[in-house]
Amino acid sequence: QVQLVESGGGLVQAGGSLRLSCAASGSISNINDMGWYRKAPGKQRELVATITRSGSTNYVYSVKGRFTISRDNAKNTVYLQMNSLKPEDTAVYYCNAEWGREGAYETDYWGQGTQVTVSS
Repeated sequence: QVQLVESGGGLVQAGGSLRLSCAASGSISNINDMGWYRKAPGKQRELVATITRSGSTNYVYSVKGRFTISRDNAKNTVYLQMNSLKPEDTAVYYCNAEWGREGAYETDYWGQGTQVTVSS
């Protein structure tokens, strides 16, 4: 089992910044890729960014150049630095961890979500 605890959400004006954190605990040695997803009201959940154990990253086009995902394996924590926030970034942000032995995928773990609200 893996537990993911997010923090750092809140209310910010357009153009502002927020930094989300996600701390993992439990059976962390078999966590492979980690990422952030978001779900806005009336929309489907979408991938925001992912990062591998070695640090390779991937972003949805709408956040490229504004968001940065990073990972501290020693602290078992993944971060999402969000700059130049826009009202359309408003959503509940969820941390995700892909878990599997010897690098294979077996299951996903999710955090409880943290609300990000960007006012215009």
